[in-house]
Amino acid sequence: MKIKPFFLSISIVLVLCFSSFAQNSESSKAINLKQMKLIGQVDERYQSFNVEMCEVIGGDFWIPYNLIDSVRKISKKTGFAALKWKIEPINLYEKKLRNLAAALGPTYVRVSGTWANAIYFQDNDDAPLANPPAGFKNILTRSQWKGVVDFCKAIDGKLVSSFPISEGVRDNEGNWSPKSVKSIMDYTKSIGGEIVAAEMFNEPSHANHGDAPKGYNGETYAKDFSVFEEFSKKEFPNMKILGPGSTGEGGILPSGLDIPIDKILGASPKPTFEVFTYHYYGTVSQRCMGGQKPAMALSNEWLSKTEKGLEFYQNMRDKYMPNTPIWLTETAETACGGNPMAATYIDTFRYLEQLGRLAKKGVQVVMHNTLARSEYALLDHDTHTPRPNYWAALLWNKLMGPQVFEAGTSKDGVDIFVHNLKGKSNGRAVLVVNTNDTNTTIEVPSGGKIYLLTAEELLTKKVKLNGKELLLTQDDTIPAIKGEPLKKGNVQLPAHSIAFLAFTNI
Repeated sequence: MKIKPFFLSISIVLVLCFSSFAQNSESSKAINLKQMKLIGQVDERYQSFNVEMCEVIGGDFWIPYNLIDSVRKISKKTGFAALKWKIEPINLYEKKLRNLAAALGPTYVRVSGTWANAIYFQDNDDAPLANPPAGFKNILTRSQWKGVVDFCKAIDGKLVSSFPISEGVRDNEGNWSPKSVKSIMDYTKSIGGEIVAAEMFNEPSHANHGDAPKGYNGETYAKDFSVFEEFSKKEFPNMKILGPGSTGEGGILPSGLDIPIDKILGASPKPTFEVFTYHYYGTVSQRCMGGQKPAMALSNEWLSKTEKGLEFYQNMRDKYMPNTPIWLTETAETACGGNPMAATYIDTFRYLEQLGRLAKKGVQVVMHNTLARSEYALLDHDTHTPRPNYWAALLWNKLMGPQVFEAGTSKDGVDIFVHNLKGKSNGRAVLVVNTNDTNTTIEVPSGGKIYLLTAEELLTKKVKLNGKELLLTQDDTIPAIKGEPLKKGNVQLPAHSIAFLAFTNI
């Protein structure tokens, strides 16, 4: 899938199609930034990411596509288990990793996932246990958790997590105990850290696939949550209580649901959250017999599907706890580690469209999965080399402020999102996504700067900023990210390109 060649010069051209602000000819659409209505405001840490608990402690995670067949022959595993292999714990002290993560700050860092549901926190400095106690599946050591806390401090990240709900945290009658929560919270505080927000556990919608006790249902959740909420508000009142963190409903993912959200939120005693959370994947990846074909990756059907996922959970929020803030605490290209194309330029369109669309719909935080593991990661899982989505995330973080403006109706494969320019309430940052295989033209209202992302092929891992390939410096630091001058008047945006426009004053 080749992109048609184009040329860049000092008069870089750019495109947009702003039908809502057309003031002159049909061929040239004008943007009137001064007339755009302020429609919302997102968290300053709106763009955030996950580091899976499995990465922190080491464990079974998705096998890279190029190794699936060879690993399967050696392991002789079958079914779902054959899609995963043992990974080593991530080194959260690595300088390169910290530098790249810090460049996305301030952010939330969510450490959770299925592995957190049955984690045993070894609250001592002894050698790690050979095996977890009965009722648990995994062990988290103090040194591993300290690595998480230190990482968050180093990158201006606020820690978000979840807690175990497996048989190991229950008494003889099956009642959930907050003892494990207290031990990890107390230790976190003792080393100068803080868990600022937490879901009780990861994805109750798939509880019986996520190490919950046999027969776990909505009534069990409500009973457990009542204890969790009372304990948390008493012992750790500054920690926001998130939930439920369900996923896949509303016709988004294939069957496999254990507990519909109505059964969770409609149970007694009624769970209530300070922040309503959900997870979203548009489909499952090739690993899980799903997949998304590159030919569809730029379609409006695919790019707008994130709004369909939000609509379902937003309706549930409105039904049970109106006006509660809503966060998307886990999302990526597809579930099961992502498709191979998740690591390429073509997924950058989805990544930015999701951020732009959800900000307009009232979502306060979006947490990408993951920072550095599997195909959907922002960074290569072996070398931590930035992938195209990382460079897109970097530009979003540099330019897009928290104020969200109504930019009009998208049209003809060109989508536009407008925020205040970061750090300047009177400035504007305009994100223009051209999914077409042809150029298109707009009229910009004043001079500014342009940051134009392009690539020679849609399925490449190499991306260019204003015609020059984005690469780390020799010492693995971020290069200077500079925009090119943009003049008032008609400009063009090349086919299959993404442009950030910065206007200092309007």
